[in-house]
This record gives sequence, structure tokens and C-alpha cells, in this order.
Amino acid sequence: MRQFLEFIIRQLVEFPEEVMLSEVPRERLTIFRLQMRQSDVGRIIGRNGQTIRAIRALMSSAAARHGQRVTLDIIE
Repeated sequence: MRQFLEFIIRQLVEFPEEVMLSEVPRERLTIFRLQMRQSDVGRIIGRNGQTIRAIRALMSSAAARHGQRVTLDIIE
């Protein structure tokens, strides 16, 4: 899941080397925390939040196949 998310994020941002992704595992929930350059945050959120919603939907469906739940938080 982490590699999948990193691949998607790094393709969307202008400065992929500055993307930091941390993972906080819990029982059946995994929280991914994403840090990046301030100018790249808008690229990930997208117009009216469409891009971030699409990324979260992909993550949720992939995690559901393995009986897990995931969430993505953007840290500014």
C-alpha cells in the first residue's frame, strides 16, 4: 500500500524528492501522513479536492481487499 501511494504522489508533485510519507499502523486502521513542499499541496488536493478524494478512494478500495482500513492526512 505504501509503495502504491508513494508512486501516485511522486508522479503528481513538482518536487518528488521532498515528499515524506510516514505510516502509523493501528489495529485495523493505517494512517498515512504526507508531508511535502507547500507549493505541491495544491497539486495533491486538486480542484475542489477532487484529486485527494480520488487518491483516498483508490487507497480505501485497495485496503478493503485485504480487510484493512486506511486514511491519508496531509501535514502542513
